[in-house]
This record gives sequence, structure tokens and C-alpha cells, in this order.
Amino acid sequence: MTKKRRILTGITTSGIPHLGNLSGAVLPAIKASENKDTSSFLFLADYHSLIKNLDPILTHESSFEIAACWLACGLNPDKVTFYRQSDIPHVFELTWVLSCLSAKGLLNRAHAYKASVSNNELAGSKDLDKGITMGLFNYPVLMAADILMFNANIVPVGQDQKQHIEMTRDIAARFNHHYGDTFTIPEALIDDEKGVLPGLDGQKMSKSYKNVIPVFTDKDSLRKAVMKIKTNSKAPGEPKEIDDSTIFKIYKSFASIEEINKLALEYKKGIAWGNAKEILFNKLEDSLANYKSEYTRIVNDRSFVEKTLIEGSRKALEISLPLMQKVRKAVGIKGFAKLK
Repeated sequence: MTKKRRILTGITTSGIPHLGNLSGAVLPAIKASENKDTSSFLFLADYHSLIKNLDPILTHESSFEIAACWLACGLNPDKVTFYRQSDIPHVFELTWVLSCLSAKGLLNRAHAYKASVSNNELAGSKDLDKGITMGLFNYPVLMAADILMFNANIVPVGQDQKQHIEMTRDIAARFNHHYGDTFTIPEALIDDEKGVLPGLDGQKMSKSYKNVIPVFTDKDSLRKAVMKIKTNSKAPGEPKEIDDSTIFKIYKSFASIEEINKLALEYKKGIAWGNAKEILFNKLEDSLANYKSEYTRIVNDRSFVEKTLIEGSRKALEISLPLMQKVRKAVGIKGFAKLK
């Protein structure tokens, strides 16, 4: 019997669910979970959120809203292991073990840390680590623990997260070399076709940049958000490029091949930006309608969401406990004798 490959995906709970979450993580993960040859591990990365967010109310509400988003979009809890990161204490124990093997030089090269140091340098700060927490610095180790705790084979990520998977591979290989074969070396799964979904300003759609388009918002608010998308100064009638168009990139994530080709042709003909935004708005309103309806039903039943996550954590713990026991034994943390 062929062993199922494991796929792991998490979403940081530091804001409302947005189109980037939906296109980049939620819908692809749900589609993957339907494959009988895969075993999916999907989680709410609530401890990751503390790196950027210290508002307890936001962390709590975001966790609930993102959980409800997964379920509203068609996630079947019976087919996956769906859990809160915080419900799996072995993840944090493993983080410490892995940190004792992770080279500081490796973490020094993490993009987020280097960007923060660079910003301090540009600001003329004498302390290049000003404002940088150990949470930010150690983020790659916690992410490695998330992945290795369940020996995931495949981790779907955007191009911007590829480095973290490479670092996870490095950490896992170092552990295996030192203590024996324990962890699966994961592979990154990057959708080069869709890429990273841009936000209103053209940067990566991110809660950190405050440039997101919420999934579960009313029709008028959705229209207003779409109309705020940044465009260039090309006038109606001038041919427009699709490669650097935020409108087109978002549309591409929700439209069919025929619809994408049709809009691409309109770009060549010089479609007005206002008309392109209207086409995108209509596509989003149509694509999100069923999700919004189910979301409204789910958010009124918090006990259902809680029970679902508790059951998911039970399934996750059945895997994390034996692996953590194996790790403890490997590093020499174990009892001295069997007691009669």
C-alpha cells in the first residue's frame, strides 16, 4: 500500500481573511485535500501572529474568522487534520530542540530579518537591531517546527516564502545527520502561474501592508476596495500590459481560461481602467457569493467552529506525541530505567 504524501498549509491569524489568503492558501489546500493520495494538515498559525500583532482581541477574532473562512469555502474536517497551532504544545517543544541545532548565520540570512536591519540602516540608527524581536528572528525555526512536526512532504508557498522551506530543509538535514533519520525533508510547492496575489498598492497583498481586499465584505465595500486599486496613467484606447497589472493578476486567480483570454484581448485594445475594475468587481462578487452565504451561517455558530478545531487537534496530537517522543529519545532526554 502506497503511503500518502502529507501536505501542510497554515495561515497567520493577524487580520481578516483576504483574497490573498483565499487564492494562495485556502482554495488550493481544499482542492488538494480531495486527492485520495494526500493527507492534508491545515492550521491556524496563531502564535506566528504575535510576531507582528500584540492586540489580543485581534488575534482572537482573527483566529475565529480564518477558521470560519476555511469551513465556509468547503473544507471537510473529516478529510483533513484542521487545528490551531496553539493546541499542539509539541510544536513549541520541537522549536526549542531545533533552535539548538539552527545556525545563527542561517537565521541572519532570513529575508524578514535582513529587511528590518536594512530599514534601521537606512534610517541612520546606530542599533541595527532596533525594534527587532527574537520572535521575528526565530520565525524560521518555528515555521520549521510546524512543518517537521508532521513530517510534511509538500508545503505550498508563495515565491516569497521559498526561503523558509529551504531553511527548514537545512535544519531537518542537520538534525538527521546528527541524531539519525527522524524528519522528512520537505519540498516547496510554488504555483508560478498564479504567483503572489498583489494588493491595492501593487505590493504583495498582506495584512501588514494594509492593502487587502477582504473576502467577506458587503457589495458596496467590495466595489470601493476594487476601485482603489492602483493603476498607471495609460488612457482609454492605449494598449495596456497584463504582466504588471494588479487588476489582471487578481482577476486571473478567480476567472476561467476563456475569461482570462478575453480580458487580455481587451487590454490589448486599450480598455479603460474603470471598465477593467468593473469587470474584476463583477467576477469577485459572483465568485465569492456562495462563500459569503456559508460564512454568515458559520459565524453564528461559534461552538461548531470550536468543536471542529478541538477534534482536529486530537487527530494532530496522535501524530505529534509519538514523533516528539522519538525526538526526545534521539537527543538523550528520556527515563533512566523501566519501573516495575
